[in-house]
Order: sequence, then C-alpha cells, then structure tokens
Amino acid sequence: MYNRYLVVSVLLLVLGVLGVVLNRAHLIIMLMSIELILLAASFLFLINSMVTDALIGQVFTIIVLTVAAAESSIGLAIMVAYYRIKGTITIKSLNWLRG
Repeated sequence: MYNRYLVVSVLLLVLGVLGVVLNRAHLIIMLMSIELILLAASFLFLINSMVTDALIGQVFTIIVLTVAAAESSIGLAIMVAYYRIKGTITIKSLNWLRG
C-alpha cells in the first residue's frame, strides 16, 4: 500500500541529488535541490513512521524541517550579501570565499 509513496520519495531524492550533481552553475538551484533532498528524506521518515506505527519518525521529520528552514534562511542571507558585493551569484565566482 505504501509502495507508491516510497517510489515518489525515492524519485524526489534522486531528482534532488541529480540537481546538485548536474547543475554546478547556479547557487539558487543547488540550494533548492538540497531542500528537495531534505524534503524527500522527511517524507521517507513519515512513511516509515506510518508503517511501523511509531511517533519517532514524525518527531524527527519536524526536527529535519526546522533545520532545513534555518539552513535555507542562512543560505539566502549569504547569497544576498554576496550578490550585493559581487553583482552575481554564479558558482564560478565563489572562489574568493576560500580562506
């Protein structure tokens, strides 16, 4: 019964990984792909929680979504600051951040 949901979740996970691996030019698309990976992992935790009838999967999903929201807001703040300094947010121009 839950096989369809597992297929959708794994498909979202693979799509997110492919978005990170294949797209090395735009930082925003990479950030969205990372968020998609976290969403797919959360969905897998929810499915596992429903199958095993345990509450820990739902609690862990709330924690993962909270961390994902914090990561997204910090990433966007860094991108805005970087765009104000350099005028572009491409990955190739990020080499000056290395210290």
